[in-house]
Amino acid sequence: MSATESTDRRHPRLDFDRYGPTYRESFQAITEHMHRQCPIAWTDRHDGYWVAAGNREVFELARCPYVSNDRDVDGVRSGYQGITIPSTNQAAIRNGILEMDDPEHRELRAVLNPYLSPAAVQRWIPFVDELVRAALDEKIATGRIDFVDDLANIVPAVLTLAMLGVPLRNWAVYSEPAHATVYTPPDSPEFERVHRMHQEMGLDLYTNLTEIRANPRPGLIHALATEATLGGEPLSDIDILGMLGLLIGGGFDTTTALTAHSLEWLSEHPDERVTLSRERDRLLDSATEEFLRYFTPAPGDGRTVNADVELAGARFAEGERLWLSWAMANRDPAVFDRPDTVVLDRKGNRHFSFGLGIHRCIGSNVARAVYKRMLVAVLDRLPDFRCLPEEAVHYETIAVIQGMRHLPATFTPGEPLGPGLTETLEKLQTVCDDQRLAEPVTVRKDAAQI
Repeated sequence: MSATESTDRRHPRLDFDRYGPTYRESFQAITEHMHRQCPIAWTDRHDGYWVAAGNREVFELARCPYVSNDRDVDGVRSGYQGITIPSTNQAAIRNGILEMDDPEHRELRAVLNPYLSPAAVQRWIPFVDELVRAALDEKIATGRIDFVDDLANIVPAVLTLAMLGVPLRNWAVYSEPAHATVYTPPDSPEFERVHRMHQEMGLDLYTNLTEIRANPRPGLIHALATEATLGGEPLSDIDILGMLGLLIGGGFDTTTALTAHSLEWLSEHPDERVTLSRERDRLLDSATEEFLRYFTPAPGDGRTVNADVELAGARFAEGERLWLSWAMANRDPAVFDRPDTVVLDRKGNRHFSFGLGIHRCIGSNVARAVYKRMLVAVLDRLPDFRCLPEEAVHYETIAVIQGMRHLPATFTPGEPLGPGLTETLEKLQTVCDDQRLAEPVTVRKDAAQI
């Protein structure tokens, strides 16, 4: 194909930089423009890639066999760069099943399902409730809380470690780097410190992997180390660590982001908050899906086109990069009535916030369950909370996660219902060990006894 033909094929063009703060600040305007003018467009940013914003277009591309998630770290297949545009992961490690195509993806995902199915997650609800109770009790007498630091960072992190089989007391080793690596740009003065924390987290993960091999204990690490295969062969340490990195990244920051944005919105809409609390039996499920749609914690994913093909109204060439915007697809007026308004009782809410197709988020059951337990506890115990917008800190970019670093709030002080976080973590660790909570649901079906 000639250069002229190639240039003509890549149209319409859009100066689109999802990493820039302008995208977060002008998300609605950019989204509306793309829906009206160019549901698929080419941008020259980051060496050039396609951006898919229309709901129909994203749906078709996400489920298409000519679109690949593969990251070829060894350069032995296609040389594709996985789900990040531009590829920032310089280490020779894939982002778990999210950077694998079938049959590898299917082979490894099957090992994880018994730990992350709806029935498996339900067993953890008493554990989550006790953890949420302790986190709120740490602050409830003071009348002030940071919903990010004091609640939404803690609960998903501790639960994820429990499911992995990592000691709960180590949650802080994982929590800060898991979030900071998302919101700290490479040119930040903080980048080196964050990188060192990330290395410390990786070392702790590898230490746990080694310990579990020598002295088995239940959890996802044990499953990956003893049951998982790729091409019929046991996983390498690198592939295990890549899978664990995906579980941590998906388990921590996305749920934190959804919780923070929901509580901020409910603070700004106190009448809706009262209605949601009063009618939670009717509204909790639909409100959860609506907050997922509206705030889309993980706004999009990268792909690579694996054949010269015409799809969704565009002509793609093999090797070209593509970004699927779940967030923009979730605001398409062709599918959603009043797409830029939160409608707590929205019906037929087929949002794309957990992705689509074979790579749909395997942790969606965990995310929904943990989010709902945190939200209900806040509505019950801090019913008059008021977030402080002047002290809230949003991520500068929503390129990877639409998150928040801080969300301080005030409320009428109350009384603690039990021990604080440190003592509760010790108790929950004993529960995990004695009841072997991290076994797959095929082995253990009973809920945690707290």
